[in-house]
Amino acid sequence: MAKRIILLSGPVCSGKTTLGDALVERYDFVRLKTRDLIRRRLGTAIERGALQKAGESLDRQTKGRWVSEELVRVSLELKDDAVVLVDAVRIRSQIAAIRDAFGSRVTHVHLTAPEDELARRYAERAGQVKELSSYSAVRQNPTERQVERLQAIADIVIDTKRATAGDVVVRVAAQLGLYGRDYERLVDVMIGGEYGSEGKGHIASHLANEYDVLVRVGGPNAGHKVYEEPEPFTFHLLPSGSRRNNRALIVIGPGAVLSVTGILDEIAACQLDAKRVCIDPQAMIIEDDDLAKERDLVAKIGSTGQGVGMATSRKILRTNAVPEVRLARDVAELAPYVRDSRTALDDAFSSRQRVFLEGTQGAGLSIHHGPYPHVTSRDTTVAGCLAEAGIAPSRVRKVIMVVRTYPIRVASPNTGTSGPMSNEITREEVSDRSGVPLEEIIRTEKTSTTKKDRRIGEFEWVLLRKAASLNAPTDIALTFADYISVKNKKARRFEQLTPETIRFIEEIERVAAAPVSLISTQFHFRSIIDRRAW
Repeated sequence: MAKRIILLSGPVCSGKTTLGDALVERYDFVRLKTRDLIRRRLGTAIERGALQKAGESLDRQTKGRWVSEELVRVSLELKDDAVVLVDAVRIRSQIAAIRDAFGSRVTHVHLTAPEDELARRYAERAGQVKELSSYSAVRQNPTERQVERLQAIADIVIDTKRATAGDVVVRVAAQLGLYGRDYERLVDVMIGGEYGSEGKGHIASHLANEYDVLVRVGGPNAGHKVYEEPEPFTFHLLPSGSRRNNRALIVIGPGAVLSVTGILDEIAACQLDAKRVCIDPQAMIIEDDDLAKERDLVAKIGSTGQGVGMATSRKILRTNAVPEVRLARDVAELAPYVRDSRTALDDAFSSRQRVFLEGTQGAGLSIHHGPYPHVTSRDTTVAGCLAEAGIAPSRVRKVIMVVRTYPIRVASPNTGTSGPMSNEITREEVSDRSGVPLEEIIRTEKTSTTKKDRRIGEFEWVLLRKAASLNAPTDIALTFADYISVKNKKARRFEQLTPETIRFIEEIERVAAAPVSLISTQFHFRSIIDRRAW
């Protein structure tokens, strides 16, 4: 039996149909129209013109109980968590009988408006079938004349005169308590704690199946590689769990910067149905001109040159931008996927669905907090990621910060530097210490996006502390444990890690003031030691 019954009443043109449509679409209410209940009751087809007379006849015969009786029968066929919207009740006895049958599960919503406003709306029903020539003729019906009296017994009354259709939906939803649980902590955020390439894709792929919604921000200058056989797959714009989780909604936030070709190619490679993909209409589009203008950055600071920074700067310039700004909503090829991401997320929160937000790059590359100008074009902290996705901080449950045992930066260009590292070392040193073959390290340490060699440095404790301060992680994910010792590749449990690795992890926990809950021992789907308590 349904868990809740919403009764809707109000005069003609008060907005009942529009409200009902929105509640059904947004909250998946089961809508029962009284005209359909009449047909069900009489067991025969009945013309629209005769429905009102048939309803009035049933009211007289049953003293209004017929709606409740039919509602009980229908309700027994529904799921226990169903919310039924009855559109619409018209007399007190109908409402009383339904309350007798369903008790406290019933909420009565009445929409109203001044009579002159209702008459104006009726006259403006362009292209709609009008049963009568004027609103005054509608009011001649005895039941219609009395319907406004129902607001005296309603639980919720909304005057729709000065409200848009959207305003009415929000006000009714709020009074129904549909927003009361929106601020449960349903969002987990993953960010990088160093200079990017920490192995976030591997961690995200491991966690992906636990979530109903996967969200990605940033742009194609970041590549997140996930383990697949026979070849790994690199994501540039979609969340890294898009191929691992085949049921989650895939959301690209309004702060994202998109390559049209890139996003379409990834959607095709992941075989994603359009219904599963939500690209916010305000996501920024990269133009060829943006790529051309970033060539100097490639030469000076080792930028990936994907046009993200230039596109972002043009979005900030707004109407002064050259070339003119194009957003996702302006691109015909993206139309099947474009819809408001905030609405999609609101729906997820209302349904208590779990959301995973995947940040890109690392805290050491934040445009605000990194060693400027050797930074990326966005704020890579958890606060920046939340802002780009349009998610409030109070929704966050967990913050997972990914760090690797030896941080990296992209190789410096011939005429510049990609940025400072506190203590750079060679691949040979890492190989000698760990026992990992040098050829494997050389093969691994190439950037996911541009395939350039990486610089490698000693673990930066100062950077860890700074990143922890900026992001307040609840959990740390440590990657490349095999770079401490190749023996860690065989570890499946924490106690199987080498003593040196365990000591290293314990020190990370002290400096970051957060537990190391996930440990990647090599790039393989079974290579993550999961110590989480959640």
